[in-house]
Amino acid sequence: MKKVLFIAALFCSTATFAQQSTITPAAPGVTYGKTVTADKAITLTSLNKTLSTDSVYQGKVSGEVVEVCKKKGCFMKLKQADGNHVMVRFTDYAFFMPQNIVGKKVVVEGKAKSTETSVERLRHYAADAGKTDKEIAKITQPKKDIQIMADGVLVME
Repeated sequence: MKKVLFIAALFCSTATFAQQSTITPAAPGVTYGKTVTADKAITLTSLNKTLSTDSVYQGKVSGEVVEVCKKKGCFMKLKQADGNHVMVRFTDYAFFMPQNIVGKKVVVEGKAKSTETSVERLRHYAADAGKTDKEIAKITQPKKDIQIMADGVLVME
């Protein structure tokens, strides 16, 4: 039984490593998930204005990546002018982002909406992003923000 568990654990860790090594590095023109073009993409400032009157925006949004999940690239955050971030996750975890995407300008296509993120979820994201226990402990209030469920991402620069 121990051999079976060891082999299963070895297979899972190998599969995870193989998945990480197969993510294409971020470079201008590279897409992840659904093929995305930059035409008709709005800025995060425009997205904020749209979501102040509508509950959902379906379309393309451009922004700069400031953070990516350090575990496997399962989320990224885009920088807003006010210093806050927009959380971007990926539909059905169909694709992941490379670590070198931080600092790149991207266009994401999908569904954006205003949400309130629980303390538990914020702490989970912080842990996945590699934050320290001390930084995670400082998260004590839920946060209202914008989240995007992306079908695809295009790296612009």
